Amino acid sequence: MIDRRMILAGLAAAPLTACAAGTVAGTDAAGPSLTLVTFNIWHNQGDWAARLPLLIAAIRAENPDVVALQEVLEDAAVGLPNQARTLADALGGYQMHFVSTDAEGAPRRYGNAILSRLPVLAHDWKKLEPLDDYRTAVRARIDVGGRPVDIVNTHLAWQADAQAVRARQIADLMAWLPRDGTPLIATGDFNAVQEDAGLAVLTGQRFLSALPRGSAPTTLNPAKGHPPRVIDHIFAEAARFAPVRSAVIGAEPTGGEYPSDHFGVAATLRLR
Repeated sequence: MIDRRMILAGLAAAPLTACAAGTVAGTDAAGPSLTLVTFNIWHNQGDWAARLPLLIAAIRAENPDVVALQEVLEDAAVGLPNQARTLADALGGYQMHFVSTDAEGAPRRYGNAILSRLPVLAHDWKKLEPLDDYRTAVRARIDVGGRPVDIVNTHLAWQADAQAVRARQIADLMAWLPRDGTPLIATGDFNAVQEDAGLAVLTGQRFLSALPRGSAPTTLNPAKGHPPRVIDHIFAEAARFAPVRSAVIGAEPTGGEYPSDHFGVAATLRLR
């Protein structure tokens, strides 16, 4: 067990940004570009006070237009303000849209959020089927260089044998989205690798992954006891976007601490 954890810790310390980042030749230079980050922030587990500045630094380094956050918590009982609001305020210039299955005004709320420094034209959210899994999707329609883009952030069922549940959640999400031809990006913690049958709708021909298969060993942090798996994704409609760059971020410790038990994923996409 000790040897395995040493191997995994070594993997966590590897410079994932270098192996995951790249520029794709032949992209359409005429369209506006959009930089996104998705990050599961691990609510207030571990040492949140130590992790918070590391999260801020990792996100700020990417200079993203939009940030998708999962496992966001606000909890009055422990004096914890909404973590997405805290990050938005620290980063500066971002609108924040937080959603939760917990009622508005409840002392403790847990969910997902989208931060945007671009104009938000519309936003809404949905509790995903099956309702007893307490999963949500939040959509923000963003103005990208005068063109609308829908960005959806979600966090799906985590169990290894939950492929059918994840497929149901994605089907519910896709049926809910507007059908007006607006370019679509779906991002978040999908709790599944791209080969998972539950993600088939998003890994087929319609969508491309901003972080291609094999370009990074993990988005789960092995130093926190996780096996190496890429489960955090940014999927964009292939006919509407060209990938420019992608990277795994927050993968190196500072003073022995990491931003989260996940690594983040950053991507720049260009509208075709």
